[in-house]
Amino acid sequence: MKLRSLLFVPGDSERKFAKAQAAGADALILDLEDSVAPQQKAKAREHVAALLESPAARDWSFFVRINALDTALTLEDLAAVVKPGLDGLLIPKANGGEDIARFGYFLDALEAKAGMANGSVKLAAVATETARAMFGLASYAPAHPRLVALTWGAEDLAAAVGATDNRESDGAWTEPYRMVRTQSLFAAAAAETTPIDTIHADFRDSDGLERDCRRSRRDGFLGRMAIHPDQVAIINRCYTPSEAEIAHARRIVDAFAADPGAGALGIDGKMVDIPHLKAARKVLASI
Repeated sequence: MKLRSLLFVPGDSERKFAKAQAAGADALILDLEDSVAPQQKAKAREHVAALLESPAARDWSFFVRINALDTALTLEDLAAVVKPGLDGLLIPKANGGEDIARFGYFLDALEAKAGMANGSVKLAAVATETARAMFGLASYAPAHPRLVALTWGAEDLAAAVGATDNRESDGAWTEPYRMVRTQSLFAAAAAETTPIDTIHADFRDSDGLERDCRRSRRDGFLGRMAIHPDQVAIINRCYTPSEAEIAHARRIVDAFAADPGAGALGIDGKMVDIPHLKAARKVLASI
């Protein structure tokens, strides 16, 4: 499952869904949570359930962000959307691996009821939206079989701790949120699942998004969430390895394959060793 770009779409908007399908995102996240007003929750749930039944072919993965476990809406959401056509769920305000296991049990039952193969529905988690969640990041490893990605979020966490802002005057994250971003990256690596960076809220700031995506990929993130279709092309470009990167990775992999007993080799005038081989394999796995 390719997850370079994951575009949020309000679950109650037919117009925005129609536009989102043409954006080129690897996944659409039909949202039943924060982008839907309380009085629209039932309508959004019905709308998303109907979209899942569409026979139209699609070239993107269908995710749904359900409402959090403490809302009393979770089970209604699951009962409506766990059906053929659903590829994954985005779990908001997850507090750790125990929440993923809990959703795994729900899905075991609901998939069986819907006639779906066990394990069909994958899980991604927003792992940093509560203060408690920050102490549970290590619990995602070893990963639940359904877990395909971890991402992070700053807005709900800022509200939880009472922050007046989470950005510096130049737009950079303040220290607590730089730490949160880093910890979520390490948690995904420890769980051997895909690390997904958070949204860039200013959807008109294309240059800022591109700079941040390039830093993000440099640091190890493999994809990003988007809140506007115009962000998708930039995200896809930034998280796709260049032809030069792919060629270099292939030279490393081929060289070690030709000399399997080697611990270090010279490639392109530089010494490379086993960590470089692992990185090269990840590059090739992402294309």
